[in-house]
Amino acid sequence: MHWSLSILILIIFFTAYAVLHSLLAALPVKNWAQRVFGAGVERWYRLVYNIIGGITLLPLFPLLAWLPTQTLYIVPAPWRWLMVGGQLLALAGLAVALLQTGLFHFLGLAQVVAERPAESGTLNLGGFYGWVRHPLYFFSLMFLWLTPIMTSNLLTAYFLFTLYFYLGSFFEERRLIAEFGSAYRDYQQRVPRLIPIRFRFSRPLIAEQNVKRET
Repeated sequence: MHWSLSILILIIFFTAYAVLHSLLAALPVKNWAQRVFGAGVERWYRLVYNIIGGITLLPLFPLLAWLPTQTLYIVPAPWRWLMVGGQLLALAGLAVALLQTGLFHFLGLAQVVAERPAESGTLNLGGFYGWVRHPLYFFSLMFLWLTPIMTSNLLTAYFLFTLYFYLGSFFEERRLIAEFGSAYRDYQQRVPRLIPIRFRFSRPLIAEQNVKRET
C-alpha cells in the first residue's frame, strides 16, 4: 500500500472521530440526553463523554504505527534536543493548565459528586487563561509541532488535530457564552484564542477571577 493511501485512511478516521466527538459535545445532544434519560444525566455526561472520546481515539495510535509512511525530515542535534526540551515544557504547561482548569471537573468526576452538577463549573480567567483562551489546546499543539522527526502520517495527524482544535474552540466558546454570558464575551475581547500574542485591541487580564455562570 502506498503511503498516500495512509493519509486518506487517517483523514477518514479523524473525520469520523471529530464528527462523533463534536456531536456529543453539542448542547442539543446533551439536552436530548436529559429529556430521554432524565435530569440525572447531567451528573454523568462529562465523564461518559471523556471515556467515549478516549476509547474512540485509541485506534489512531496503531494506525500511525502500522500504516505505510514516508519520513519528511529528521532534525539533527543539537536542535533536536532543543525541540525535545520545548516538548517537555509543553507537557509541564499542559499539566499546570489542567490544574488551573480544574482537573476533576475536566475529567467529569467533580460533577458526579456535586450537589448541583450543572452549576459545578466556574469560568477561570487567571493563570494561563489570562494569556490564551484555550491553553490546553495551545500546549497540546506546541508539543505536537515540536516533534523532531516528522513523517507523512504524523504531519497529517498534526494538521488534523490543529484544524480540530481551532474549529472545536468555536463550538466550545458557543457553549461557554450560553453558560457565562457577558462575562465570557468580555473575556473574548481581552484574550487571544489559541496563540498567546496580544494585539492592540487586547486588554490584559490583571488579576485572577473565577466567574460563576450568568443567571
